[in-house]
Order: sequence, then structure tokens, then C-alpha cells
Amino acid sequence: MKNTIVVTGAAGFIGYHVCTKLINEGFKVIGIDNLNDYYDENLKKSRLSFLVKYPDFEFHKINITDKDAIFNIFSFNDVDYIINLAAQPGVRYSITNPQAYIDSNIQGFINILETARNFKIKHLLYASSSSVYGANSNIPFSVHSNVDHPMSLYAATKKSNELMAHTYSSLFSVPTTGLRFFTVYGPWGRPDMALFLFTKAIFENRPIDVFNNGNMLRDFTYIDDIVEGVFRLIKKIPSPNIKWDSNNPDPGSSYAPYKLYNIGNNSPMKLMEYIKTIEKSIGKKASINFMPLQDGDVLETYADVTDLVKTIGYKPQTTVSEGVHEFVKWYKEYYKI
Repeated sequence: MKNTIVVTGAAGFIGYHVCTKLINEGFKVIGIDNLNDYYDENLKKSRLSFLVKYPDFEFHKINITDKDAIFNIFSFNDVDYIINLAAQPGVRYSITNPQAYIDSNIQGFINILETARNFKIKHLLYASSSSVYGANSNIPFSVHSNVDHPMSLYAATKKSNELMAHTYSSLFSVPTTGLRFFTVYGPWGRPDMALFLFTKAIFENRPIDVFNNGNMLRDFTYIDDIVEGVFRLIKKIPSPNIKWDSNNPDPGSSYAPYKLYNIGNNSPMKLMEYIKTIEKSIGKKASINFMPLQDGDVLETYADVTDLVKTIGYKPQTTVSEGVHEFVKWYKEYYKI
């Protein structure tokens, strides 16, 4: 029998790619998404139109804040695993619309945890974020480091997800794995992220806004590398760390079945180099509007992926040049340029 897996945020950028991978690897996938209007709904519907062609994919338009609707799906399906990718994303949007983050990222996530508990799910994997590292400047970022100083509400909700998951791992033995993604990019990407914004502006002969005068480093991670990491971790169900020491507590593991992983390229790039790579792929120079650092932004992200490699024998390997080329190629095809 095929394993059944529920993927929330299935019509999202990462969700779409994860669902495609799972179907191709022989899973039955039940996708959940509310198709909200945070960005262009047509892009979400386009992703979904490819997924619904698969006989092993089933879709439900549901908000994860609706606990009864989620429980109803699990009542009629024998689900083995959950990958929770549904969330309100975006650092800057969290400054002006904080309630959206509490609703989706906190209320929605507790519903997912309750579902995992009540329906005896074998393994719950959930999206965290590199933003949880906040003011931590101990580079590269390690899951074994303290992350108690978030710089945005978005980051705080992702840190909260990790704490909430730990509670359920501790109290109810729900195996949980938190995935700290680092600046994901690639085909079908989100329109609010730098690669999409820059590419769109260059094609439309508009200037691009570059914050902190371009003096930032990002661990840009290609979508296929993210998906491969997620896929390989599904059946790596966490068990209690018998060496965990309460006098010197390791944030990355626990006495409970709980684990955290960074999934990042492990090779940060200067933002201006990233822009040059985009220009080269498009074959056109960008007009740049330099801006000061925005509230909530961190200066550098850099993933220590030691634990990931140790567990699954894999680390992200797509170069930024290759990844940007694939995005620009998709963008031109999708928008018929």
C-alpha cells in the first residue's frame, strides 16, 4: 500500500514542488491550501492545475485555522505523515499585518499539532525559517545555537512553532522535525521575493530597490535542494537524544522525539553578486535604487548543515548561477516573454 501524506500549503511555492516530488516517489498526497490573496492567486491556481492531473493527488481548499475541517479529512483517510508548509510568510508584511501571522502561524499550527496527536501521525515535519536566528551573529548558523532574539514577528512565530512542536513531542510523544529553510528560490517562486521582484523589474525596465545599499549576504538555496532534503527526512523519524543534558541543553535535539535541521546552501552570496547573476541570465543590466536597511532584516544568513548531512547524507549542491538560470527560463515561459 502507498503511504499517505498530507501537505499543507500545497499550492505554495515549496508546497507545489514537495507535492510533485512525493507523487513521483510513490506517495498518495492530500494537499491542503486556502489559496489566499497574499500574492497572485492565479500563480497558486496554475501550480495546482498541474498537481490535480495526478491520480494520486487530492486537494482540499481549507484554512488550517479551521480545526474541524482538518479533522474531517483525517477522519476519512489513513494518513501516515504530515508536512506543514502552510504559513503566512514574509518579514516585512508581519510589521504591518501582525494578526495574519498569529492566525495562520500560531492558531493554524496548534491545529496541525492537535491533528498529529489525535490521529497518531508517524512523523510531523514543519517549515521553520532561517529568520529565527535573528540577532545571532555566530556564523554559520547552527541548530545547536540559541535563537531567543528574533527581529520580526514572522521569525517569532516560527520560533514559537518549534517550541510548540517540542511541547507535543514531550507531552504526547509526537515525533516532530522542524526545517529551517534558507532563502529559497527557483521556478514557480513567490512574487514577493527578491529574485522574482528583480527579474520582473528588469524585464519591465523599472529600477529595483536594493536595501542596505546591497551590503547583505544570503544563503540562497535552490528549490530542488530544499525538496530533496525534505523528502529524505520524512522517514528519518526523530527519537529521543539519550545524550541530551538538561544542565547544558542542546536546542537542536531533545529528550523527546524532536529534531531541528537547517536546509541551506551552506555558501552565502553577496546580494550584489546575486543581482549580477540575474542580469547575466536575463542579458540585461538592472537600474538600481539603493535603500537603507529595512526593519526586521538581518545582514547575513549562512546555514551550518552538519546535522543534515549526518542524518541523510545530502547537502544542497545547486549553484546560484544554475538556479537563477532555471528561474529566468521558467519566468520567460510562464509570462510568455
